[in-house]
Amino acid sequence: MIYLIRRTLILLLFVSFTSFLTYAADPVEGEEPVIDVMGKVVDHEYFEIFNTKIYLPRIFRAGGQWYVFSNTKSALKSGEFEKVDGALVRTDGEPITLDMSITSHLLYVWFGILFALCITLWASSRYKKGVGRTTEPKGISLNLFEVFFVFIRDQIAKEYIDKKNYAKFVPYLFSVFMMISFLNLFGLLPWGVSATADLTVTATLAGITFFITQFNGSKDHWQHVFAFPGVHPLMRIILTPVEILGLFTKPFALAIRLFANMLSGKILIICILGLIFIFADIFGVVIGASSGVVWVALTSALYILKAFIALLQAYIFTLLSAVFIGMAVEEHHHDDHHSPAELDEAGAGV
Repeated sequence: MIYLIRRTLILLLFVSFTSFLTYAADPVEGEEPVIDVMGKVVDHEYFEIFNTKIYLPRIFRAGGQWYVFSNTKSALKSGEFEKVDGALVRTDGEPITLDMSITSHLLYVWFGILFALCITLWASSRYKKGVGRTTEPKGISLNLFEVFFVFIRDQIAKEYIDKKNYAKFVPYLFSVFMMISFLNLFGLLPWGVSATADLTVTATLAGITFFITQFNGSKDHWQHVFAFPGVHPLMRIILTPVEILGLFTKPFALAIRLFANMLSGKILIICILGLIFIFADIFGVVIGASSGVVWVALTSALYILKAFIALLQAYIFTLLSAVFIGMAVEEHHHDDHHSPAELDEAGAGV
């Protein structure tokens, strides 16, 4: 046990120190040694690994035409485009109206989908062979997979979606949990990126939950949005806009919560490592480098916290998705909306 803890601490120190070297390798032009904090968390046109930048294809539409280039440099070399304030525009001033380029965040989203798919297919193949069905699960990986799957199915899906409908939503809930977990954990890699620190990514995930929720909404769900059984017609003038707004505030909250938590975590780590450069700039290189021991150790502790938060945020997103879906598919009883005469008649019939 002590050996395992020691190895984990050494690994965390190595990752933190490697992260420090990564951030130190790309300072802001003309403002060394200050770190460009936001430059480390925004989307990029390149994929970075081991301090090597691999520039990605650019695909966009400008002036009614589609353009495809192997990377930004190729677009600039073509003579048809130039950079203005960091953005590509045509040399005649025509802006890009639709950008379908492959970016670093998009690439990590694909990685998250691929990892979740591969692990699920692998586990499925094991179950088809009887491992985990006719016998107990074998191996750490399969046991870990089953723990997560059973937890999502029993503690989230069954808990918040009625028994008649929960089963068909388990695949989505488990998939979104696995994918978000991977996207969050990728940000712990020295050159990795948390794609969930991008609002477009979290908004897309929340949008998927929104459409699944509304398309599976019961008749009762829509009645409570537009009809409000038992409510005076004049009150519907106020309640209907509020309910319609509520349909959109739920996915909005999902997107913002995940985005803000992952972005703040990444910025915090970069800022703490940036203290090395601030101390070096104020007190000299020797003190700055010496203080690095403290900041790297603190960053190592934050990595443990960030790994926990990565899984926690995936859990919260999945939990709230299940809650919203469960509220939409649930059928309510409206006996309390019937008139007293109707209730008396029903009671007499019994």
